[in-house]
Amino acid sequence: MPEPATSTDFARSASPHDRSGGFQPQYFEELAALEARNFWFRARNSIISWAVARYFPEARSFFEIGCGTGFVLSGLARSLPKLELYGSELFAEGLIFAAKRLPRANLVQMDARHIALAESVDVVGAFDVLEHIREDESVLREMYSAVRPGGGVVLTVPQHEFLWSKQDEYAHHVRRYAAAELRDGLAAVGFSVTRMTSFVSFLLPAMYLSRQKKQRGDAFDPLDELKIGQTMNSMLERVLAFELALIRRGVNFPAGGSLLAIAHKQRSRK
Repeated sequence: MPEPATSTDFARSASPHDRSGGFQPQYFEELAALEARNFWFRARNSIISWAVARYFPEARSFFEIGCGTGFVLSGLARSLPKLELYGSELFAEGLIFAAKRLPRANLVQMDARHIALAESVDVVGAFDVLEHIREDESVLREMYSAVRPGGGVVLTVPQHEFLWSKQDEYAHHVRRYAAAELRDGLAAVGFSVTRMTSFVSFLLPAMYLSRQKKQRGDAFDPLDELKIGQTMNSMLERVLAFELALIRRGVNFPAGGSLLAIAHKQRSRK
């Protein structure tokens, strides 16, 4: 059901210092092929592209941390072609696929806890990345330092502790967020939260039942949620497209499998 494993999930199944702990480089290849067809990735790209255009209309540069195979950046390249795109990923295997998708993007291998940029880009994005990192406040602080005054961040994270399942355990998630937790974390490092809403909201009951079923079963296929039929995939994508239409009109959903946050860094006062 919604919120399938991402390339970041599979990368984080091994620690940065132990590349053997369950990490399978071939997953990047499988995911690169599946992402473009799967409703969840396509819908998430739509909401990200809309958020960047709506809340950062003057942005000229965008930097994604944990870019995986480059699927989000490729979506931004199509929808916002004037953006100068940068991406980082902890695992070089993911960057191989990102480079194929984005021959003109600036890609680098980097640990999100050590971005080492100083007011260099207009917008920083992290999409289903923070939940993998215990020191998430350090990452948010690094993001704040990297953004120019007047710019900001666009984030998505998995939401609701009651949805915790084998999927989270396999992916080595540290947490599923509550909205207040993410809001407080952004404010603590200096960001002003502009907009926060859940998404994958209409599918939340089905998502909950799916997670409960997987908790009871013994067999677990981390790619199972990507392998759904074309008819079902199209139907679910239409549901999420309807959610996005409401979000564009100003509706903030209080609950959902994922959480979207947009925050700004105040301009310097002269």
